[in-house]
Amino acid sequence: MPLNTSVKLTLTADPEEPAPAELVAFERVREARVQRGWERAGVAASDPFGRQLATALQAFVVRRETGKTVIAGYPWFLDWGRDSLICARGLLAAGLVDEVRDLLITYGRFEQQGTLPNQIMGEDTSNRSTSDAPLWFGVVCQELANLSSPQRPGEIYGTRVSSGERALADVLGSIGKFYVTGTANGIVMDPASALIWSPVHYTWMDTNYPAGTPREGYPVEIQILWIQLLRQLERISYPSAGESWRSLADRATQSLHKYFWLPQRGYLADVLTAPRGTPAADAAVDTALRSNYLWAISFGIMEGVGAQQAVSTALQYLVVPGALRSLAPLPVTPPLPVRGADGALLNNPDFPYFGRYEGSEDTQRKPAYHNGTAWTWTFPTFCEALARAWQFKPEAVATARALLGSVDRLLVEGCLGQIAEIVDGDAPHQQRGCDAQAWAVTEALRVWKLLHRQ
Repeated sequence: MPLNTSVKLTLTADPEEPAPAELVAFERVREARVQRGWERAGVAASDPFGRQLATALQAFVVRRETGKTVIAGYPWFLDWGRDSLICARGLLAAGLVDEVRDLLITYGRFEQQGTLPNQIMGEDTSNRSTSDAPLWFGVVCQELANLSSPQRPGEIYGTRVSSGERALADVLGSIGKFYVTGTANGIVMDPASALIWSPVHYTWMDTNYPAGTPREGYPVEIQILWIQLLRQLERISYPSAGESWRSLADRATQSLHKYFWLPQRGYLADVLTAPRGTPAADAAVDTALRSNYLWAISFGIMEGVGAQQAVSTALQYLVVPGALRSLAPLPVTPPLPVRGADGALLNNPDFPYFGRYEGSEDTQRKPAYHNGTAWTWTFPTFCEALARAWQFKPEAVATARALLGSVDRLLVEGCLGQIAEIVDGDAPHQQRGCDAQAWAVTEALRVWKLLHRQ
């Protein structure tokens, strides 16, 4: 074949081969849609990385009846609650404001006594085993309000989620009130600390069989997101059922710093492990170095020297090219035994790090999934935390941009134009898992745009 020859490969599920005119029309429509996506996202021709991300995320927003939702990843994920809501932050960065409003209406309609669906299977929303999805819902409401009506951010909270009088503000109020008193699926606030107790396997690190990361007790990111919700409810003056939202937020913030900060290690503990009914003050401190504490910095709850120290620790032990290890290759306390269905021990409890996501699903891959496997969707949060910890000084922003830019190699390997779900924690960091993951793309675009506004 001569040099500089262009070749097109056409794949179709049509029973008959499409006519050449159909292919030309499809190509033109697609090119126009991509161009509109770039314009809505506000990414210039001089920003090829931003344009790649803005193009990639268009594959994940889909219709659900009259509303919108997000496919978590291809080829095997559907719409998960937490994934969709985490993605919504990046969708806002891409200019998809109406789509995010529709997404909030869709999920707001499903809220029941402080719970949201963990996964939607057709019309089945009974899977509500998540303590983070309702809190991410609150984050998205806040960011949509700030973006849609910066002068009057409260307007968005009046958006109706059903044919009745129920609005987004009422959904947030329901989440807040039931988290305080207790939800039907077991989530409840510890009154003394104002921290949230979460049942086993209710966070994004939800591998259940075998129990690779149970995290029963007080997971660090749940507290961070809870504080954000409390502050939001106080800001919009939503009535509380008892103690004020401000008072709860202040106490939860104090408790976060008191119980989670590990001064000799330079980061926040990942979880205060405790069975139901145990106050946070009596919980066992899990010192495993994981990525979840970085949201405390990216949301501005943790600042100053401590934040800088925590980011530096993550840089040393968690960062790999384009991804963030879910567990550092370090000893942990207390031990973390992972057992199979037959009770057999599948790991070294004192050093549970798995560097490669490969082998048998139930005896090797699942134990590795959140115990060393590096995730692409959390990596942008690290880059944001780095810039914020040093107050967006030019050198910090430049460093964060350079690190986030390392994601570009993932876009040209594996599933071209998309970012894989995970990579191995050990070199050469082979791409694994879902070939195209929504929150990896949306978070990368969100933080990339943030860093370019500084």
